[in-house]
Amino acid sequence: MGILRLLAKIMVRISTFRSYQFVVLLAAALAVVAFYYFGSERQNFSSTTKRIKQSQASHNTNRNDADLTVDTRISRTAGSEEQEGEEQNAGEEQDIGGQSEGFSVRKAANVSVDQHYHALMMFTKVDKSRSLQDKFRVAMLSMAKHGHFLEGEILVLHFVSDQASQELGRRMLQELLLDATFKYEVLFHDVAALTQKLFPIVEAMQKHFSAGSGAYYSDAIFFLSVAMHHIMPKSLTRIIQLDLDLKYKTNIRDLFQEFDQFPPGAVIGITREMQPVYRHTFWQYRKENPQTRVGEPPPDGLPGFNSGVMLLNLAAMRVSALYNQLLEPSNVAKLADQYRFRGHLGDQDFFSMIGMEHPDLFYTLACGWNRQLCTWWRDHGYRDVFQLYYRCDGPVYIYHGNCNSPIPDD
Repeated sequence: MGILRLLAKIMVRISTFRSYQFVVLLAAALAVVAFYYFGSERQNFSSTTKRIKQSQASHNTNRNDADLTVDTRISRTAGSEEQEGEEQNAGEEQDIGGQSEGFSVRKAANVSVDQHYHALMMFTKVDKSRSLQDKFRVAMLSMAKHGHFLEGEILVLHFVSDQASQELGRRMLQELLLDATFKYEVLFHDVAALTQKLFPIVEAMQKHFSAGSGAYYSDAIFFLSVAMHHIMPKSLTRIIQLDLDLKYKTNIRDLFQEFDQFPPGAVIGITREMQPVYRHTFWQYRKENPQTRVGEPPPDGLPGFNSGVMLLNLAAMRVSALYNQLLEPSNVAKLADQYRFRGHLGDQDFFSMIGMEHPDLFYTLACGWNRQLCTWWRDHGYRDVFQLYYRCDGPVYIYHGNCNSPIPDD
């Protein structure tokens, strides 16, 4: 009863308070409650705030849709659950298009520095083409099936893509690389940002090697390999560029070993063209120079190159005075005029043209590394000489289903 009388007196007094006095009294009561509540857990306001922020930071670290202007790649090991660890090679994995996104491997802090093998593919407008999606599926499943890397080695897959294709590619790759036994990292690069970087470098050569649509700005991306050494970070010294319409019959790691076979002065590894494409394209020059090797079939001729599989020694490209001189607009125009050349196949045409004049810049890969299957020129005026170009002795490591040619089943 004493307590009830006390409470009654307090209520009477409160009723006589003015509003501001009531607010002061209420604030004091809340302060007392807060002191005892947090004190009971031996915490204070600062420690609680810190705990909340840590919880939010942990949540954001695992978001796939975080701000991609910074490195937010997901840590993955092929065939296993995500692993925790710190990325030790972030400096080497700079994006080449302004923004990048992907899922990746990270190594634990107590493991030695990993060795990265870089491969790049164009991945634009794939969301609008069922045919490209089917080709990509064949390529990635066969790469995963035959790929084997050593402990501490990581395959880094770069995709130059538009936003819609990137979203599709991320979903497809989660499935297609599911059975891969090797560690891998996937990075997507924005095609628009890349094109913006490339255009000033390759603009002058596009009129000689583009389809003539007049959309030279958008065509710049087809010359990515030509200027890759200007786009990639200097810490990246080697990269392989691959078409989507490939089927791998062997371990892709073996292809990277071909870099070690480059002779002095070579900057690019590439296979010869396996159709009489450049016999046709150089027709005027061949007519004016009947004894030339230009456009002639192997082994003694210069049939040109096919860009479906290319090994780009970026370090060698950067230091080669000859190669960089050939990129200058005046020298491009000079060679195009000399060879009466006008093509439409982008980087492949450029490499084929300079290869006629400077074959020592190229290391010729065995035909089995890019076994082209297209036979279009056989039925368009060159049946009598077609087999001289198309023949490929030796094992096949990679099939190339160019011009929508069917690829043999396993």
